[in-house]
Amino acid sequence: MSQPKGTVVLAYSGGLDTSCILVWLKEQGYDVVAYLANIGQKEDFEAARKKALALGAKKVYIEDVSKEFVEEFIWPAVQANALYEDRYLLGTALARPCIARKLVEIAQREGAQYVAHGATGKGNDQVRFELTCYALCPNIKVIAPWRLPQFYQRFPGRRELMDYAKKHGIPVPVTPQTPWSMDENLMHISYEAGILENPKVIDHGRPAGMAATGLRASRVPVKVTNAGDGATHCSTLELFTYLNDIAGKHGVGRIDIVENRFVGMKSRGIYETPAGTILYHAHLDIEAFTMDREVRKIKQGLALKFSELVYNGFWHSPECEFLRQCIGRSQEAVVGTVRLSVFKGQVYILGRESPRSLYNEELV
Repeated sequence: MSQPKGTVVLAYSGGLDTSCILVWLKEQGYDVVAYLANIGQKEDFEAARKKALALGAKKVYIEDVSKEFVEEFIWPAVQANALYEDRYLLGTALARPCIARKLVEIAQREGAQYVAHGATGKGNDQVRFELTCYALCPNIKVIAPWRLPQFYQRFPGRRELMDYAKKHGIPVPVTPQTPWSMDENLMHISYEAGILENPKVIDHGRPAGMAATGLRASRVPVKVTNAGDGATHCSTLELFTYLNDIAGKHGVGRIDIVENRFVGMKSRGIYETPAGTILYHAHLDIEAFTMDREVRKIKQGLALKFSELVYNGFWHSPECEFLRQCIGRSQEAVVGTVRLSVFKGQVYILGRESPRSLYNEELV
């Protein structure tokens, strides 16, 4: 065991990688505080808490940040019609600054000099975590084990991690390893790596069905009503969860894309973004109905830059804050109701109305 080095707050998921990182950090002489954010993923949080404590975490923080994730991160993206490289609705990119902000808060509360994460050296998440941490607390020090030679040379593959886990009493999955990695939050589920690194491998989609929904929006969505049974959902979480459920059942928002990562390489990702896809189409429609043409042209350019900044981890940068303010100002007249249906993975706009409409029936 190394000499004591202070306290580190670890972004902990309960999975194999971050569990091994927790034990490894302790080996290096750190006191580890584990932080697990609930952003809508299906997780046994109490089991994760017990696991982290059993592995030697000094403290474990588990916080439900779903509401602020929707209101402070997803809603601005909906307002912007944010779309990276024409297709990606930024589900993971929006979640990372939300989690990293909490990491910094816990570090400051605990008097910790360090934060740590389990993101790899090839992906975008390392950048998203670290830029947020440095923006909010310039003096914080980030430990990224997968970029440290003493870590990645010791653990060149999953087999070495499994051996380390068994040696140190870290519970390992008893189910067969999935042939890809998965990340889940309220906004989306992503599937990457493994067999999906071969761009020719076919991903088989889910069955689709049919439903009808009415969405009433005032700058951000405030109410959704099922046209079939009249059920209305108003709170941000309730609304988003309902749309995820109904659209997910019907295959809405599933895409298979190749994207350009911040680090310069191309990667393949398969994403399921049900609620986000419905909100994107509904907001796009009511915005076209209510917004001045020239303002909308400018706003579209801002949205492209905003999407790029969010994807690359610059949520807390001055330029991204400026864009959020500009985009928010553009939404003052974007008020109305959009009626739509979902059918076999597609979103169909059926009609719209707004007290701020710029559409004139007498002129058409």
